[in-house]
Amino acid sequence: MSDDPFRELVAILEKLRSPDGCPWDREQTFDSLRPYILEETYEILQAIDDKRYAQLKEELGDLIMHIVFQAQIAREKELFDIDDVLRSINEKLIHRHPHVFGEREVKNTREVVENWEKIKLDEGPKRLLGGVPKTQPALLRAFRVQEKASGVGFDWEKDGDVIRKILEEIKELRSAKAAGDQERIADEFGDLLFSIVNLARFWGVTPEDALRSTVEKFITRFNYIEDVLKVQGRDVKEATLEEMDRLWDEAKEKGM
Repeated sequence: MSDDPFRELVAILEKLRSPDGCPWDREQTFDSLRPYILEETYEILQAIDDKRYAQLKEELGDLIMHIVFQAQIAREKELFDIDDVLRSINEKLIHRHPHVFGEREVKNTREVVENWEKIKLDEGPKRLLGGVPKTQPALLRAFRVQEKASGVGFDWEKDGDVIRKILEEIKELRSAKAAGDQERIADEFGDLLFSIVNLARFWGVTPEDALRSTVEKFITRFNYIEDVLKVQGRDVKEATLEEMDRLWDEAKEKGM
């Protein structure tokens, strides 16, 4: 084992991509590895959610491997190498934290975020919201768009304003439903979800995480319903709604 495990990883990826390395690794491209990078990211989130920190260590390693893999492909194409990647992020972190590495003072986290977004805009001709990837899950993308807009002062003043907006959107959604206009229903539903994301942000909740947690809770409780019915020799399709509701409440009482 090397005294420098990161450099050892770089050397391993270089070897795997070499003519006498691994055929599969040699065939990979920037694009072919995209689904694996996304998969590893979700596995990291799962490990964090489950508080399985030994697995988190392993999943973080898998993601770092993919980063080095991408950098190795870039090096072969004479675009950049892993050292360029590291220098870039080091410079960015120092530049965007003048309250740590410079003399600027900040009072709270909100000012840190506002400074971060303003510094990003000063770094070059780009749109404020242009850096939010279209490939992000919609809830997370909505959250990041709102967060960035808030960073330059485009935001509601208080959570009561957001709640009133949510109620307004519900009213408009009902109006669209009454009119039977499916296109408008979808549009108003999107507005309502966007407003709910805004409230989550105001209250310090990441909506993507909150919804993921709720989905897992729903699955756990529904599994309980299936398991109890199975012990009774019955299929869930045979149960009445009242029976399933009762078992659902049992699952809640058990802390599921």
